[in-house]
Amino acid sequence: MNGFSRRDFARLTAVTAGGLTLAACSSPGDDPAPPATPKHTLGPVKQIDAGDLNVGYAEAGPPDGQPVVLLHGWPYDIHSYADVTAILAEQGFRVVVPYLRGFGTTRFRSKDTVRNGQQAALARDAITFMDALGIPAAILGGYDWGGRTANAVAALWPQRCTGLVAVSGYILVSLDANLEPLPPQAEHGWWYQYYFATPRGELGYRRNAKDFNRLIWTNASPLWSFDDATYDLSAASFDNPDHTDIVIHNYRWRLSLAPGEPRYDADERRLADKPPITVPTITIGSDFDGKAKDGNAFRALYTGPYQHRVLDGIGHNVPQEAPERFAAAVVDVGRM
Repeated sequence: MNGFSRRDFARLTAVTAGGLTLAACSSPGDDPAPPATPKHTLGPVKQIDAGDLNVGYAEAGPPDGQPVVLLHGWPYDIHSYADVTAILAEQGFRVVVPYLRGFGTTRFRSKDTVRNGQQAALARDAITFMDALGIPAAILGGYDWGGRTANAVAALWPQRCTGLVAVSGYILVSLDANLEPLPPQAEHGWWYQYYFATPRGELGYRRNAKDFNRLIWTNASPLWSFDDATYDLSAASFDNPDHTDIVIHNYRWRLSLAPGEPRYDADERRLADKPPITVPTITIGSDFDGKAKDGNAFRALYTGPYQHRVLDGIGHNVPQEAPERFAAAVVDVGRM
């Protein structure tokens, strides 16, 4: 899931504990919410060579429309954006939604490439993907890993980002900050990160990714009533041969338990300095963000045209839970 700095996360209530509390609020006599299913489907998945990867992606809208690149998180996939994509395509945007490394049909082009999940690697993936499609600049939208990646691109290469929609705000990882312990309740919210730090956790995820990730969906979005078909559509993307390696490296790298690659050191040094983001930006806070949903913790880091929106009753998978409001943010940021 997303990567608040651990200092920021200390301000929040524990995610998992909070999710279980919210889920327990309904009584047996309450009418359950109807299962949420996407209204639209994505078009056929295409493939393109881009840097280290052969990237699988969906595309919609006119080829000459204003480009929008939408980046998904863990443990989700491109289907989070099915409804958002349809809404934006109908309004004339060219929308492209890539599978991140380790998901869906995206594959490494060489067996020798390090299966690296660090934030700078994913940011470079986004740039090489845009280069491969001939997109000089785009509105970037994302949540969780995708939100971090979009923030990193906007921070490192603002000329490639005409606007930013970032769920949970400025969630770039600081390895130094992550070395500091948090209060116990906040540490509890990161239980899966510590599980992944162990050989047992790696083996457990490798064997049980589908069940594990459904638990994360439920805890991160306790008020979202998704059905089996909706989950299964995304769960298929976890069958990628590099999925576990990427996920485990991502979380171990955050705790300085696994090294990054030297080729990304310069990017990581720049990101560690918390560079301000100057491009037009709309950040979105949801129930997942706890007390930080008001956006005050990161407001000063966005120095260009800026808005913050709070979506009460919405969990972590904002584009799939609230597609109209996510799409509206993309449209609005393009006008700022």
